[in-house]
Amino acid sequence: MTTAAVTLHTFVDAFRFIGSNRSLLLDKAAQQLVLAGAALGLAIAVVLPVGILLGHLRRGSTLAIAGSIAGRALPVLVLIAAFLTVFGIGFVNNMVALAVLASGPILTNSYEGVARVEPSVVDAARASGMTGAGMLRQVELPLAIPLLSTGIRIAAVTVVATAPIAAIAGGGGLGDIIVNQASYGFDGVLGASLCAMALSLLAYGLLTALERLVTPVGLRRLTELEKGKGRQEAFPETAIS
Repeated sequence: MTTAAVTLHTFVDAFRFIGSNRSLLLDKAAQQLVLAGAALGLAIAVVLPVGILLGHLRRGSTLAIAGSIAGRALPVLVLIAAFLTVFGIGFVNNMVALAVLASGPILTNSYEGVARVEPSVVDAARASGMTGAGMLRQVELPLAIPLLSTGIRIAAVTVVATAPIAAIAGGGGLGDIIVNQASYGFDGVLGASLCAMALSLLAYGLLTALERLVTPVGLRRLTELEKGKGRQEAFPETAIS
């Protein structure tokens, strides 16, 4: 049997496992989404206000960058092991570890989104009599929505894709199947991995749609025009003589 045939047969068996164990996979997928959602919510609640405040003050870029690097550089397995002594095995330990992983893109994008608002726009708002809080709420945050949502989307996809690792520390989810080849076989491992990948794609699609809903129409059109202009500059049309 050729390598291609063996690979095809392996994927066929994986899809058969998915079809035969729908209730099990749905239950594990729900556990994974709850864990990922809790971790993302914790990261947003803690890190997002910090990034927005630093961006509004136009200070702390070093802190934002350092926090982003630290959040992405620390392996999740190391974080889970480190938090075992504090939180023990289970949901909370894994939630905190994944929240640290999610903090990097949220902190960086929240800072950059607010700090990059055009100074002329900020000056005009200040000249019209807006206070710091009013300017942040009515001017800076609406203009920062694209970068804010991008940071949250990146964090969500990263957390959902990484959450199966939590199974080694009692986190549940699809990782329970992925790390247990002895019980579920390679078909189960591959099938659960495909489901985890599908969850990441689902999270990306839902958050992309949500971004379009919350982004003001004018700002969305401006962003699309800027992207189109960037593509034209990168790939200029060849003049016809």
